[in-house]
Amino acid sequence: MASIVSDETVAAWLMRHPDFLLRHADVLAKLNVPHGSGGATSLIERQVAVLREQLAHERGRLNHLVARAHDYEALLARLHELTLRLILAPDLLHACNALEQALREHFSADAVAVKLFPIDANERAADPLVRSFVDFIDRDRCLCGPFAAEQAADLFGELPLEIHSAALIPIRAHEQTGVLAIGSADPKRFAPDMGTDLLERLGAVAGAKLASLAHFERVR
Repeated sequence: MASIVSDETVAAWLMRHPDFLLRHADVLAKLNVPHGSGGATSLIERQVAVLREQLAHERGRLNHLVARAHDYEALLARLHELTLRLILAPDLLHACNALEQALREHFSADAVAVKLFPIDANERAADPLVRSFVDFIDRDRCLCGPFAAEQAADLFGELPLEIHSAALIPIRAHEQTGVLAIGSADPKRFAPDMGTDLLERLGAVAGAKLASLAHFERVR
């Protein structure tokens, strides 16, 4: 059971350590030290109160930035690990499996799909998936946001849950194009205004590896 320290004990301790508040400015900033001005709040007290509010706001902002930096660092580590898995993949099947497993495990994906569009113009024109995503094929940037049920079915097939938002990452390497799709049941997981730098790095790495494997399998 914690003992109660008396005012006299605290005062005596501070008298023996007069530099304590100088060495601990954070404690001083939290103390309420009124000035003898009757019932009115002195200008100094008001200034101190404002500075404390500003300090609390900046501390909250700094904590938020630090948390975001840690999250970004963790994502970079996951992207690095996925890149190594892709480098070691001997064929398209293993590469696609590595992508799906990593995105499900480390990127909280509820659904993952990797689709490479046909190279041949006639095959491309006859491909229903190409027709569904004709506006996406020539994009250089990711597309994130709400996802229509029919598009989800085209990409992900039959799933035990509904996909409400998705990130569509373009695959573009040499003549090969395609889409890497990450789906979520959460409507807010992928928003149109979210940052896509890491997703586009992932698309560049995955696109280069998948295009190389696809070319090798065509000419083999």
